[in-house]
Amino acid sequence: MSTVVLVIHLMIAAALVATVLLQRSEGGALGIGGGGGMMAGRGAANLLTRITTFLAAAFFVSSITLTVLGQRSGEPTSILDRLGTEQSGPAAPGSDTPGRGGILDKLEPKAPLQPLGPQVPQSQ
Repeated sequence: MSTVVLVIHLMIAAALVATVLLQRSEGGALGIGGGGGMMAGRGAANLLTRITTFLAAAFFVSSITLTVLGQRSGEPTSILDRLGTEQSGPAAPGSDTPGRGGILDKLEPKAPLQPLGPQVPQSQ
């Protein structure tokens, strides 16, 4: 269900970007210098403006829907948690720990590490 909503959300976002880019510029630097824009009576009747308004509302609704669907699912919230559960599988050959045996086993030392520097005798 969330995959379908996510695909619809992405299509709405692409359509919203396209309609905003198709609209005529209303002039000056950051709206300075008149024009009226959306405040003018005839500016709101434009077809592209109405389509943009509809797509923006649909974008907000799909965003909220995705948030609600994401909160209700019982899946892990972190991608790292998902990777940890997906990779745990059968034990690797020669390994007594289930779910291990990947590249980390190749990085582990085969012999115990020796301390560096002079060794201090322990008092008894």
